[in-house]
Amino acid sequence: MPEDSVTQAKNNNTNMKIISKYISITLLLLGITVSGYAGQLTQRQWQKFSYFYLEAERLKLNGDVDGAFELYQHCLKINPNSAESLSSLAQFYFYLKNDSLGLKYMEKAVNLEPNNYWYCQNLVGIYQQQNKYNKATLLLKQMISRFPNNEGPILALKDIYLQNKDYKNAIDILNQIDKRDGKSEETSQEKLQIYLLLNDNKKAYAEVEDLVNQYPDNTNYRCLLGDVYLNTGKKKEAYNIYQGILNHDPHNEQTLISMINYYSTSGQNNLYEHEMDTLLLAKDIDIDIRLDVMKQYIANNGQSGKDSTKIISMFDKIMNIDTTDTQMPMLYSQYLISKNMNKQARPVLEKIIKIDPTNVPSRLQLLSYAISDDNYKKAIEICEPAIQATPDIVEFYYYLAVAYGQSGDSQKALKTCKDGLTKVTDQTDKKVISDFYGIMGDTYYTLKNSNDAYAAYDSALVYQPDNVLALNNYAYYLSEGNKDLDKAEEMSYKTVKAEPQNNTYLDTYAWILFKKKKYNEAKIWIDNAMKNGGDKSNIEVEHCGDIYYMNDLKDEAVGYWKKSVDLGNKSKTLVKKIEQHKYMEK
Repeated sequence: MPEDSVTQAKNNNTNMKIISKYISITLLLLGITVSGYAGQLTQRQWQKFSYFYLEAERLKLNGDVDGAFELYQHCLKINPNSAESLSSLAQFYFYLKNDSLGLKYMEKAVNLEPNNYWYCQNLVGIYQQQNKYNKATLLLKQMISRFPNNEGPILALKDIYLQNKDYKNAIDILNQIDKRDGKSEETSQEKLQIYLLLNDNKKAYAEVEDLVNQYPDNTNYRCLLGDVYLNTGKKKEAYNIYQGILNHDPHNEQTLISMINYYSTSGQNNLYEHEMDTLLLAKDIDIDIRLDVMKQYIANNGQSGKDSTKIISMFDKIMNIDTTDTQMPMLYSQYLISKNMNKQARPVLEKIIKIDPTNVPSRLQLLSYAISDDNYKKAIEICEPAIQATPDIVEFYYYLAVAYGQSGDSQKALKTCKDGLTKVTDQTDKKVISDFYGIMGDTYYTLKNSNDAYAAYDSALVYQPDNVLALNNYAYYLSEGNKDLDKAEEMSYKTVKAEPQNNTYLDTYAWILFKKKKYNEAKIWIDNAMKNGGDKSNIEVEHCGDIYYMNDLKDEAVGYWKKSVDLGNKSKTLVKKIEQHKYMEK
């Protein structure tokens, strides 16, 4: 039976109250205050505002920024004093590079809800980005009062003072922090640095002395006081403090480092060297401290103009102490490489990857040496365990495939390429993928599988259309098979345009023109190849003879054929060409 109008009105009213309550709870969960609207909006307006605001939030979360932007604007029309709408729109305006309007909206949001911490924090960040430090400072002071239990504003205010070299106010803030939280090493260190910048040694001493008095059993603070004395010229006082600590704790690492600095600044070189050796060669020293001291040792000896012998000798001694950590060998290898001492760096790098087979930078450095030496056997020795230890590093598959190919193991080269391609991700450089297919093309052709070779080259050029090596090899092999010579010419021309002095690419282009019976053009390009180093290649020199023969330069052709033999060409066809003074195909 249908409801009568009175009953329906009552039910609608009840439903609206339930919806209104649900919206209020949802908005509170979003961090939006409702109380400020009670006297400003009618219930109907409040419901409309709530609906559109929640919809705007939903659209923003779903990535529909245009729709969200329009709905936030609509919310602001319903209630011009909606701080949350103003804050949300401010973000959009900053994104749209309308900084003035973004700032205006954010300032209004803070004025409407000054006790909203996040609005205030966002506005401080905006002031700082726009170099409005006075406004940022004023707002941070207000936030310190409004949010006394939140340390963010007071730390941000301190940073602004330090950034603007307002050291007096920075000190005041640090003192406030000490008063609130108790004296700490962190604040004392900051105040100490400020006092030293201001050349106020008296207050610098007092600051550290307070720490020492407050924590008399903490030798770090006593050592710090000695360091401050040393750095301000009070060497005797510093020495007494250091010795007092070492009398009770002869192996105190921080103090031993300070004594090294003391001997260095005092010109006591023998004692400096002795303490440095003692600290660096101590078996139980923390590795980070040993590294820091070694870096200082390198800096001191390097700046004094001494040669590397002393530093290398120290490194070698340290390497005999710790054989389980890679940090010191890494530093040693970096030092040797910086001095172009690559031969000496190799055993150090090998030690690193023995300790840590997953150390990619060291392995790649070793690999670069093997490749530069054309030592493909060594490259294989480096890459095979690399794939086991770091199976997702695509580069190792690539160089291993190259090494297998150069060593004549075509099947392993193909398998390695295929394995490497399974490790490819969206982040993999397309050039690397192209090179994999290029190697596969070369390998398939070596195995006399020209169809698969051409397919691999096509794939290489999909990933990198300007892969000149793939273009050249593809074009040359097509010409050797007298296939698609127009396509071969087009590809080869791209290579000589890209590298006009590459004799290999010039020879390929000349040879394709020869195959197309464009003998005059072929001669121009083969002459260019000879001028750019082709005269040292027995294949290119033979090509030159063939091209010259077809240009009716038969004596010169025979001369080039003979030179090709002298360069090591053992082709039987070539011997017949010379004997019969006549061009013939293979």
